[in-house]
Amino acid sequence: MGDVVLASPLLRVLRKRFPQSQIDFVVKKEFAELVRHNHNLNSTYELNTDGGMTELLRLKKRLTRERYELVLDLHNSLRSRYLRRLAGAQNVLTIKKRLAERTALVKFKRNWYGEIVSAADRYIEPVRRFGVQNDGKGLELHIPDEILFRVSGKMVELRLNRFEKTVGLCPGARHSTKRWPAERFAEFAVNLSAQFHAKILIFGGDEDRVVASQIAEKVKQTTGEESVAVVAGTCSLLETAAAMEFCDVIITNDTGLMHVASAMKKRVIAIFGPTVKEFGFFPVGTESVMIEREGLYCRPCSHIGRATCPEGHFRCMKEIGVGEVFAQTSKMLKAEGPFGAH
Repeated sequence: MGDVVLASPLLRVLRKRFPQSQIDFVVKKEFAELVRHNHNLNSTYELNTDGGMTELLRLKKRLTRERYELVLDLHNSLRSRYLRRLAGAQNVLTIKKRLAERTALVKFKRNWYGEIVSAADRYIEPVRRFGVQNDGKGLELHIPDEILFRVSGKMVELRLNRFEKTVGLCPGARHSTKRWPAERFAEFAVNLSAQFHAKILIFGGDEDRVVASQIAEKVKQTTGEESVAVVAGTCSLLETAAAMEFCDVIITNDTGLMHVASAMKKRVIAIFGPTVKEFGFFPVGTESVMIEREGLYCRPCSHIGRATCPEGHFRCMKEIGVGEVFAQTSKMLKAEGPFGAH
């Protein structure tokens, strides 16, 4: 999910540089809605990964018929390499993943990164030779009006106008070590609801419903039924993005919804555990604060997260206290006027 959203600046600046060109996008079916309505694209090819080689062959035939002049491989995986080799393009470009730097940092804790470059900028690097440059406008999502209207109706039902602030939580993540403990999210939400008279919205996918409900129950026990609502598992990706528009700030783990919140230009508090900013996946183009436990001998232990802490102590997340996250959130909620990118 995050990769797709982070590619949005590339699509925008490519269209600006080549306004009359045909620009198509290949994406996994489960994330296709994030680009399906993007005005900078001509077509979106949706890959159903459950279809295995049969689906890949079908897609390869479609791509070959288009006779592309350029294929830009943003993923550089086994699947994307297979597709790009058979697409018959005149030119093929790939991103620089900085594998040596990543390996040195994860395996040996040697920081060889000369500078910190966002993934959004890395996706643009291969086409700079064609005069394509990042415009600095950040990430974006194209949401149809019907979705915006539908979500607005749902938000009215939540009676957000009865609260002084609306705060979004994204407690999920694909890998367990990237999740700040649920009990910390719950304690944080209780404090925020009580001190700021805030409505708490908990975002996520179907896989996050259980943890979202657990957090919500603890909040309800202290501050009442109406103080929290579980959005996780009830909305599509674009509906989730549209619902985030109603939030004053989003508190999130290092996950795809962090990039969705950034694309919606929301204030973001991002909690990082096993991963670090050097990998390029951090909030882009919006006011944000990264909270992390710097100086740990074992960090980073992975560039994508793990199922369990390899050291067994999980200090990178457990040593991030509720008070620290609350203090940063409080500053954002008390800030006045427009905000800019950091």
